[in-house]
Amino acid sequence: MSKDLLENNNALKPPKIGDIVHGRVIGKEKAALFLDLDAIGAGIIFGKEFYDAKNILKDLKIGDTVFAKVTDLENEQGYLELSINQAGKELSWEELFQKKQNRELIKVKILSANKGGLLAEVSGIPAFLPVSQLSGANYPKVEGGDSAKILKELQKFVGQEMELQIFDLDQKSEKLILSEKLKEADKIRDFLKNYKVGDEVQGEITGIVDFGVFMKFPLYENTAAKGIELEGLVHISELDWQLIENPADIVKLGQQVKAKIIDISGDKVSLSLKALKEDPWKDIEKKYKKGDVVKGEVTKFNPFGAFVQLEPQIQGLCHISEFGLKTKMEEVLKIGKKYDFQVVSIEPSEHRMSLKLAAKE
Repeated sequence: MSKDLLENNNALKPPKIGDIVHGRVIGKEKAALFLDLDAIGAGIIFGKEFYDAKNILKDLKIGDTVFAKVTDLENEQGYLELSINQAGKELSWEELFQKKQNRELIKVKILSANKGGLLAEVSGIPAFLPVSQLSGANYPKVEGGDSAKILKELQKFVGQEMELQIFDLDQKSEKLILSEKLKEADKIRDFLKNYKVGDEVQGEITGIVDFGVFMKFPLYENTAAKGIELEGLVHISELDWQLIENPADIVKLGQQVKAKIIDISGDKVSLSLKALKEDPWKDIEKKYKKGDVVKGEVTKFNPFGAFVQLEPQIQGLCHISEFGLKTKMEEVLKIGKKYDFQVVSIEPSEHRMSLKLAAKE
């Protein structure tokens, strides 16, 4: 309900509990304030509602107009009982809803931080800015996702003012979620129209996390937005053809690299480094055939079996079914040791090779 409608609401229909009404101050007492509500009659703010709002009410003068929320339709004296505090909160939620609808930017001071994000207050309502809704520039790119380090990075924003948008709100549960990313999203979508899947870009590694790396790259030189940079994610699976435990083993912060765009979804860009490297599985069937006995080094155990490295970028899997139990597998095989394996199957398109321990002669 808009303020214009609220102002006319008194004359439109009889009020209900919870309605916001508009009144003029006609009397003040030590612990009560009286309002003229036009055709509705008279209202009173007293008792707990008066004391909860006394800092606001003390400055009101006869003739001033205010909004109030109906809490009781008629008390013993025949007045509508009102709350100015509840009306203020109601109007604040309405105003926030309009700001969300209009994608309006609001200036917010950051009050504190926790491991999940930043805490603030908007129009007296507690608000939360999740880490996931920070802009690319402010996102804490902490190697290994260490929560203590993330918190330390987030604490740098405490006391600062940020320009944000409302991401989500729910008055019933008093949930107000803010976003810094939203203000960038539309711009980024427009900029990304200059690109298509398959394009190659060159840029700088700006962050390393456990699930991949962030890479910043400039827009095309001939665009109107020359000098602006975009940021994309290279997932750990797209860094190299080999199995990777730590992205920092492949690239370093500040390193200049070339990448291929493999997906554009809204304002998100997915990149690949390995797409620009020769696929080591190409023509693999010319080198390895089903039934061949090969020597390989056990590099890792997982619930499905043991990973076996045959070449720097070629690994096969010796399935757990060859041993029955994981404990048995770990008794037979040791990480870092080499054994003879037999090729059970090769699927080059899936980059997959199945192995089993070769029978001893």
